[in-house]
Amino acid sequence: MNKLKASVLLCGLVVTTSFSQTKPKEQFTNVIDFSNAPKRETAHFPLSDQGNKNKWVLSELLSDEFEGKRLDTKRWYPNNPGWKGRQPTYFHGSNVSLSDGELVFKINQHNKKESLPEGYTHTAGFIKSKQKVLYGYFEAEMKLMNDTWVSGFWASLGTRDWWTEIDFCENSPATKNQQNDLNSNIHVFRSPEMYGGIQKHFSRNKKYKVPFNLQDDYHVWGIEWDEDFIRFYIDGVLFREAENTHWYQPLQINFNNESNKWFGALPSDESKLDQEFKVKYFRYWSKGTPLKRQSKKYAEAYYGVSK
Repeated sequence: MNKLKASVLLCGLVVTTSFSQTKPKEQFTNVIDFSNAPKRETAHFPLSDQGNKNKWVLSELLSDEFEGKRLDTKRWYPNNPGWKGRQPTYFHGSNVSLSDGELVFKINQHNKKESLPEGYTHTAGFIKSKQKVLYGYFEAEMKLMNDTWVSGFWASLGTRDWWTEIDFCENSPATKNQQNDLNSNIHVFRSPEMYGGIQKHFSRNKKYKVPFNLQDDYHVWGIEWDEDFIRFYIDGVLFREAENTHWYQPLQINFNNESNKWFGALPSDESKLDQEFKVKYFRYWSKGTPLKRQSKKYAEAYYGVSK
C-alpha cells in the first residue's frame, strides 16, 4: 500500500482541515467542538485512536487505498447489484472511476443516447463491498459533492429475515441551508424473532452542526461498531454514541452519490453536473480478530439462528 506508507511519512499533513471557516448560528444545537481534534501521526490506526489503545488490526482484505487505474472488482461490486436507484437518479457504472489515487463519483457519465428506465432522468454511481463484516472500525477520508446531491458512505444488508443499515455519512451540504449539517442515522427494516421480530421500519436519527462548510474540504468519517455501541466520528472527534440494540448482522460497505427528496436534494435545471464525490481511502480495522472469527454473534447473525 504505497499511499498508506506515504501517509505515515506525511503524518499530520494527511488531514489538514480548517475549523474556522463558518461561525455556527446561535440557534444551532449539538455543535461539535473540534478544539481537541487529534492530529494524524500514522495511517496504520484510526484517526480517533492514534495511540491504538483498542489494539486495532488493519485489514488489507477489506481496506482500499484506491491507487490503481481501475476499481478492484475482487473487493467491490462496480454498481449496486440489487438496487437501481432512488428516482429520478439511476445508478450506472459509468459514474465511478479511479483518478489520481482517489475513488471518484460523477453524475450523468452514461451514454446520452442510452435510454433510462421510466421515472429516471439522471445517473449517479454506487459501489458495494463483496465482503460482509460484523463489528470493527470503519474510516474514509472524503470530499462531498458541492451541489444538491447526497454523498453516501454506509453499511447495509437486506435478506429475507434481516435488513439493517448504519449510515456513516449521508449528507448534502450544498443543498440550501445544509452546509453546516451533519446527519447521523441508523435503521432497522426487519429482524429475526431472536432479535425482536421487527417487521416495520424504524430509525434513530440525529443531526449535528459543524463550524465549517462541510463540502469545502476533505474530512475523515469514522465508525466504531461493536456488540454494545455504535460510535460516530468526524475528523477523529466523537460526536455520537448510540446503544446497539439491533445491529448484530454482518453488513456490506457502500459508497454512492444520489438524489434524495428527504434532503431536498433533487436535480433541477440549475443542478451542476460537473461536481464530484471523492474518496481518498477506505480502511477497516478489527480488534485483533480475523474477519471469519469475530464473535459468537457473527454466526448467530449470519445464519439467523443461535449456534
